[in-house]
Amino acid sequence: MTRLDVRDIPPVKRHPTIHEEFEQLEPGETLTIVNDHEPKPLFYEFQAEVDSFDADAYEVEKVGPEEFVARFPKVEA
Repeated sequence: MTRLDVRDIPPVKRHPTIHEEFEQLEPGETLTIVNDHEPKPLFYEFQAEVDSFDADAYEVEKVGPEEFVARFPKVEA
């Protein structure tokens, strides 16, 4: 499982970085991101634009006031 903490990445570069990491995954793998807010806009973006994103298996957990852990699974082939 690939884990990416995006809290130190400038906001304008976060989504492109996440998309790049997701594209490198093999089918069946999951990209876990750590963010400072709930990534709802990113979820909707992936749902609309990324065919290999398994939206039904998406999970997000609030770990702290400014720490959210979200799992973006890639569909199995």
